[in-house]
Amino acid sequence: MKITPNYTVIYNDDDIIVLNKRSGLLVAQDRYDPDAPRLDSEAEKEFGRLYAVHRIDKDTSGCVIYAKNADSHRALSIQFENRTVEKIYHCLVNGRPLWQTKTVDSKLLPDGDFRHRTTINSRFGKTSITDFKLIGICGPYSWLEARPKTGRTHQIRAHLQSIGLSIVCDPLYSGNQKPVRLSDIKKRWNGDTETERPLLSRLALHAYSLSLEHPKTGERMTFTAPYQKDMEATRKQLASIFGVDPFNQK
Repeated sequence: MKITPNYTVIYNDDDIIVLNKRSGLLVAQDRYDPDAPRLDSEAEKEFGRLYAVHRIDKDTSGCVIYAKNADSHRALSIQFENRTVEKIYHCLVNGRPLWQTKTVDSKLLPDGDFRHRTTINSRFGKTSITDFKLIGICGPYSWLEARPKTGRTHQIRAHLQSIGLSIVCDPLYSGNQKPVRLSDIKKRWNGDTETERPLLSRLALHAYSLSLEHPKTGERMTFTAPYQKDMEATRKQLASIFGVDPFNQK
Protein backbone atom coordinates (compact mmCIF):
# COMPACT_ATOMS: atom_id res chain seq x y z
CA MET A 1 0.00 0.00 0.00
CA LYS A 2 1.37 3.38 -1.04
CA ILE A 3 1.96 5.76 1.88
CA THR A 4 0.64 9.32 1.57
CA PRO A 5 3.63 11.72 1.72
CA ASN A 6 3.71 14.36 4.45
CA TYR A 7 3.61 17.05 1.78
CA THR A 8 4.03 17.87 -1.88
CA VAL A 9 5.41 21.16 -3.22
CA ILE A 10 2.97 23.48 -4.97
CA TYR A 11 5.33 26.45 -5.40
CA ASN A 12 8.86 27.32 -4.29
CA ASP A 13 11.19 30.30 -4.76
CA ASP A 14 13.74 32.24 -2.68
CA ASP A 15 11.09 33.94 -0.56
CA ILE A 16 8.16 31.58 -0.09
CA ILE A 17 7.20 27.94 -0.32
CA VAL A 18 3.67 26.61 -0.66
CA LEU A 19 3.00 23.02 0.38
CA ASN A 20 0.07 20.65 0.16
CA LYS A 21 0.08 18.91 3.53
CA ARG A 22 -1.51 15.62 4.45
CA SER A 23 -4.18 15.29 7.08
CA GLY A 24 -2.85 14.47 10.56
CA LEU A 25 0.22 16.71 10.49
CA LEU A 26 0.64 19.91 12.52
CA VAL A 27 1.70 23.09 10.72
CA ALA A 28 3.82 24.27 13.68
CA GLN A 29 4.52 23.25 17.27
CA ASP A 30 1.47 22.55 19.38
CA ARG A 31 1.38 23.53 23.05
CA TYR A 32 -0.65 20.44 23.96
CA ASP A 33 1.61 17.96 22.17
CA PRO A 34 5.07 19.46 21.54
CA ASP A 35 6.42 16.17 20.18
CA ALA A 36 3.69 15.60 17.57
CA PRO A 37 4.81 15.30 13.92
CA ARG A 38 5.02 18.72 12.24
CA LEU A 39 5.00 19.94 8.68
CA ASP A 40 7.55 22.70 9.28
CA SER A 41 10.06 20.30 10.87
CA GLU A 42 9.72 17.84 8.01
CA ALA A 43 9.97 20.48 5.28
CA GLU A 44 12.94 22.23 6.92
CA LYS A 45 14.99 19.06 6.38
CA GLU A 46 14.68 19.74 2.66
CA PHE A 47 14.37 23.52 2.40
CA GLY A 48 16.09 25.01 5.45
CA ARG A 49 14.51 27.35 7.97
CA LEU A 50 10.85 28.18 7.38
CA TYR A 51 8.73 30.88 9.02
CA ALA A 52 5.08 30.08 9.75
CA VAL A 53 2.63 32.85 8.86
CA HIS A 54 -0.68 31.00 9.31
CA ARG A 55 -2.05 27.65 10.44
CA ILE A 56 -4.58 25.10 9.34
CA ASP A 57 -5.91 22.38 11.62
CA LYS A 58 -3.88 19.22 12.15
CA ASP A 59 -6.62 17.07 10.63
CA THR A 60 -7.17 19.43 7.67
CA SER A 61 -5.27 18.76 4.44
CA GLY A 62 -4.22 21.27 1.83
CA CYS A 63 -2.55 24.59 1.15
CA VAL A 64 0.03 26.00 3.59
CA ILE A 65 2.46 28.82 2.86
CA TYR A 66 5.73 29.51 4.70
CA ALA A 67 8.14 32.42 4.40
CA LYS A 68 11.80 31.62 3.80
CA ASN A 69 13.28 34.80 5.27
CA ALA A 70 12.44 37.50 7.80
CA ASP A 71 11.37 40.13 5.25
CA SER A 72 8.94 37.76 3.55
CA HIS A 73 7.65 36.64 6.92
CA ARG A 74 6.86 40.24 7.87
CA ALA A 75 5.16 41.03 4.56
CA LEU A 76 3.02 37.88 4.58
CA SER A 77 2.08 38.28 8.23
CA ILE A 78 0.76 41.78 7.51
CA GLN A 79 -1.44 40.42 4.72
CA PHE A 80 -2.94 37.79 7.01
CA GLU A 81 -3.45 40.36 9.78
CA ASN A 82 -5.13 42.77 7.36
CA ARG A 83 -7.33 39.96 5.98
CA THR A 84 -6.29 40.52 2.38
CA VAL A 85 -5.48 36.83 1.89
CA GLU A 86 -8.32 34.93 0.23
CA LYS A 87 -8.72 31.40 1.59
CA ILE A 88 -11.02 28.81 0.05
CA TYR A 89 -11.78 25.47 1.70
CA HIS A 90 -13.80 22.52 0.45
CA CYS A 91 -15.58 20.21 2.86
CA LEU A 92 -17.98 17.29 2.77
CA VAL A 93 -20.69 17.52 5.41
CA ASN A 94 -23.35 15.20 6.72
CA GLY A 95 -26.87 16.17 5.71
CA ARG A 96 -28.44 18.78 3.45
CA PRO A 97 -28.32 22.54 4.06
CA LEU A 98 -31.54 24.40 3.33
CA TRP A 99 -29.66 27.36 1.86
CA GLN A 100 -27.44 28.07 -1.15
CA THR A 101 -25.22 30.65 0.55
CA LYS A 102 -24.86 31.60 4.19
CA THR A 103 -22.63 33.91 6.22
CA VAL A 104 -21.96 32.91 9.84
CA ASP A 105 -20.57 35.62 12.12
CA SER A 106 -20.88 34.09 15.59
CA LYS A 107 -18.05 35.18 17.88
CA LEU A 108 -15.63 32.37 18.69
CA LEU A 109 -13.63 31.53 21.80
CA PRO A 110 -10.68 29.18 21.12
CA ASP A 111 -9.98 26.52 23.77
CA GLY A 112 -13.46 27.15 25.11
CA ASP A 113 -14.11 23.79 26.79
CA PHE A 114 -12.35 20.84 28.39
CA ARG A 115 -11.78 19.23 24.96
CA HIS A 116 -9.96 22.37 23.75
CA ARG A 117 -12.70 23.05 21.22
CA THR A 118 -13.56 26.48 19.88
CA THR A 119 -16.96 27.55 21.21
CA ILE A 120 -19.54 30.20 20.43
CA ASN A 121 -19.24 32.98 23.01
CA SER A 122 -20.96 36.30 22.35
CA ARG A 123 -19.37 37.94 25.39
CA PHE A 124 -15.75 36.81 25.33
CA GLY A 125 -15.41 35.47 21.80
CA LYS A 126 -13.50 37.14 18.97
CA THR A 127 -15.12 38.47 15.81
CA SER A 128 -15.26 35.59 13.31
CA ILE A 129 -16.80 35.50 9.84
CA THR A 130 -17.18 32.60 7.39
CA ASP A 131 -18.99 32.64 4.06
CA PHE A 132 -20.44 29.27 3.02
CA LYS A 133 -21.71 28.15 -0.38
CA LEU A 134 -23.55 24.93 -1.14
CA ILE A 135 -21.82 23.23 -4.06
CA GLY A 136 -24.21 20.32 -4.33
CA ILE A 137 -26.02 17.48 -2.57
CA CYS A 138 -24.77 13.90 -2.86
CA GLY A 139 -27.30 11.62 -1.20
CA PRO A 140 -26.56 11.75 2.55
CA TYR A 141 -23.75 14.27 2.04
CA SER A 142 -23.24 17.78 0.72
CA TRP A 143 -20.17 19.53 -0.68
CA LEU A 144 -19.60 23.02 0.71
CA GLU A 145 -17.20 25.81 -0.13
CA ALA A 146 -16.05 27.85 2.87
CA ARG A 147 -14.33 31.23 2.74
CA PRO A 148 -13.18 32.28 6.21
CA LYS A 149 -12.67 36.03 6.49
CA THR A 150 -10.94 35.67 9.84
CA GLY A 151 -8.47 33.05 11.03
CA ARG A 152 -9.72 31.61 14.31
CA THR A 153 -8.78 28.12 15.46
CA HIS A 154 -11.28 25.54 14.15
CA GLN A 155 -13.33 28.41 12.72
CA ILE A 156 -15.04 26.53 9.88
CA ARG A 157 -15.80 23.51 12.05
CA ALA A 158 -17.19 25.55 14.94
CA HIS A 159 -19.29 27.78 12.68
CA LEU A 160 -20.76 24.75 10.91
CA GLN A 161 -21.62 23.13 14.24
CA SER A 162 -23.37 26.34 15.30
CA ILE A 163 -25.79 26.02 12.36
CA GLY A 164 -26.43 22.31 12.83
CA LEU A 165 -23.94 20.86 10.34
CA SER A 166 -20.87 18.70 10.79
CA ILE A 167 -17.98 17.76 8.56
CA VAL A 168 -17.67 14.07 7.76
CA CYS A 169 -15.47 12.27 10.31
CA ASP A 170 -14.87 15.33 12.47
CA PRO A 171 -13.52 13.90 15.76
CA LEU A 172 -14.29 17.04 17.78
CA TYR A 173 -17.38 18.74 16.40
CA SER A 174 -19.52 15.86 15.16
CA GLY A 175 -21.37 13.05 16.86
CA ASN A 176 -21.28 11.12 13.59
CA GLN A 177 -17.90 9.46 13.07
CA LYS A 178 -19.11 7.15 10.31
CA PRO A 179 -16.64 7.02 7.41
CA VAL A 180 -17.66 7.28 3.76
CA ARG A 181 -18.17 3.80 2.32
CA LEU A 182 -19.06 2.94 -1.25
CA SER A 183 -21.53 0.32 -0.02
CA ASP A 184 -23.56 3.07 1.70
CA ILE A 185 -23.94 5.27 -1.38
CA LYS A 186 -23.95 2.93 -4.36
CA LYS A 187 -27.19 1.05 -4.92
CA ARG A 188 -25.68 -1.87 -6.79
CA TRP A 189 -22.59 -2.70 -4.81
CA ASN A 190 -21.50 -6.33 -4.81
CA GLY A 191 -18.47 -6.20 -2.53
CA ASP A 192 -17.92 -7.69 0.91
CA THR A 193 -18.88 -5.27 3.68
CA GLU A 194 -16.69 -7.18 6.14
CA THR A 195 -13.50 -6.41 4.20
CA GLU A 196 -14.51 -3.13 2.55
CA ARG A 197 -12.06 -0.27 2.98
CA PRO A 198 -13.65 3.17 3.55
CA LEU A 199 -13.23 5.77 0.83
CA LEU A 200 -12.66 8.42 3.49
CA SER A 201 -12.16 7.97 7.23
CA ARG A 202 -10.61 11.30 8.31
CA LEU A 203 -11.77 14.91 8.57
CA ALA A 204 -13.22 15.84 5.16
CA LEU A 205 -11.87 19.40 5.18
CA HIS A 206 -9.34 20.61 2.61
CA ALA A 207 -7.61 23.99 2.30
CA TYR A 208 -8.16 24.21 -1.45
CA SER A 209 -6.57 27.52 -2.38
CA LEU A 210 -4.76 30.64 -1.17
CA SER A 211 -4.63 33.98 -2.99
CA LEU A 212 -2.21 36.68 -1.87
CA GLU A 213 0.47 39.12 -2.99
CA HIS A 214 4.01 37.84 -3.38
CA PRO A 215 6.02 39.39 -0.50
CA LYS A 216 8.79 40.64 -2.80
CA THR A 217 7.23 41.31 -6.21
CA GLY A 218 3.75 42.33 -5.08
CA GLU A 219 2.22 40.11 -7.77
CA ARG A 220 -1.17 38.65 -6.86
CA MET A 221 -0.79 34.87 -6.90
CA THR A 222 -3.23 32.01 -6.38
CA PHE A 223 -2.09 28.58 -5.24
CA THR A 224 -4.30 25.50 -5.47
CA ALA A 225 -3.81 22.22 -3.60
CA PRO A 226 -5.12 19.05 -5.28
CA TYR A 227 -7.15 16.72 -3.08
CA GLN A 228 -5.32 13.91 -1.35
CA LYS A 229 -5.88 10.37 -2.59
CA ASP A 230 -8.72 9.51 -0.18
CA MET A 231 -10.65 12.72 -0.73
CA GLU A 232 -10.09 12.54 -4.48
CA ALA A 233 -11.43 8.97 -4.58
CA THR A 234 -14.49 10.15 -2.65
CA ARG A 235 -14.99 13.09 -5.02
CA LYS A 236 -14.84 10.82 -8.08
CA GLN A 237 -17.29 8.30 -6.67
CA LEU A 238 -19.79 10.95 -5.56
CA ALA A 239 -19.49 12.71 -8.92
CA SER A 240 -20.11 9.45 -10.75
CA ILE A 241 -23.12 8.47 -8.64
CA PHE A 242 -24.77 11.84 -7.99
CA GLY A 243 -23.37 14.05 -10.76
CA VAL A 244 -22.05 16.66 -8.32
CA ASP A 245 -18.41 17.71 -8.53
CA PRO A 246 -16.69 20.47 -6.48
CA PHE A 247 -14.41 21.14 -9.46
CA ASN A 248 -17.26 21.84 -11.86
CA GLN A 249 -19.02 24.68 -10.10
CA LYS A 250 -21.04 27.24 -12.01
